[in-house]
Amino acid sequence: MASVVLSEAEKLYIVHGVQEDLRVDGRGCEDYRCAEVETDVVSNTSGSARVKLGETDILVGIKAEMGTPKLEKPDEGYLEFFVDCSSNSPELEGRGGEELGTDIANTLYRIFSCENSVDLKSLCINPKEHCWVLYVDVLLLECGGNIFDAISIAVKAALFNTRIPKVRVLEDEEGTKEIELSDDPYDCIRLNIDEVPCVVTLSKIGYRHVVDATLQEEACSLASLLISVTSKGAITSMKKVGKGSLDPESIFEMMETGQRVGKSLHIALQKILDEEENLGTSRPKVGFLG
Repeated sequence: MASVVLSEAEKLYIVHGVQEDLRVDGRGCEDYRCAEVETDVVSNTSGSARVKLGETDILVGIKAEMGTPKLEKPDEGYLEFFVDCSSNSPELEGRGGEELGTDIANTLYRIFSCENSVDLKSLCINPKEHCWVLYVDVLLLECGGNIFDAISIAVKAALFNTRIPKVRVLEDEEGTKEIELSDDPYDCIRLNIDEVPCVVTLSKIGYRHVVDATLQEEACSLASLLISVTSKGAITSMKKVGKGSLDPESIFEMMETGQRVGKSLHIALQKILDEEENLGTSRPKVGFLG
């Protein structure tokens, strides 16, 4: 992951500030940076979103394609994740970027492995034969710290924006099945994203923990806890990253903070998505690759 080199004096300044609930950029320990969320930014996708969280810039595109259901779940569709870390940072070129991309993709698979996150049964067209496969492509344009949270926000916004064409399964007299795709672009299926979790990353700095850490703060943290939280505050998965250790008391405190901050994050994101949706076609197109 991209990192910065800090002197001992700079690290000491950041750590002491966090202990006083005052970070270098003026935020409190539980405050996020200003986030920009824009949906429907890539024209040749089923759904897309771009999220800027501080200096971190994420672009997500979703393509819905027909496929065959998996043997273990014949009446469900599924999601496939691909992450490209094409950041300008030299550390994310070559194998370093590939390893980070694989780690992020595995984390997304784990988050969305929860049965209630997305209604996969609604993606089934014809059990055992046809289903919708959602290919979720994540592009890391710039890394400015806290990429897991930014990516989870972008994925949820892109899923909200996703429109899947309605199809009908027709059967002739001989029992041969044919799939008829609707010609009307407005005749489509929308996904219910109410249970889609967002990731809240809590970085332990000194004796306290912070959310939405910058690259400088990540350099001062030896251990972080990634918590995926639903809009109702339910924790669906956790993952510890970093070389340092976390004591049980710290983990419980971080879980409580994650639930509290996660619920607020969902409310703010849903408000933005609803406002943008209500603008309809009157919304000015200022998208990326639009």
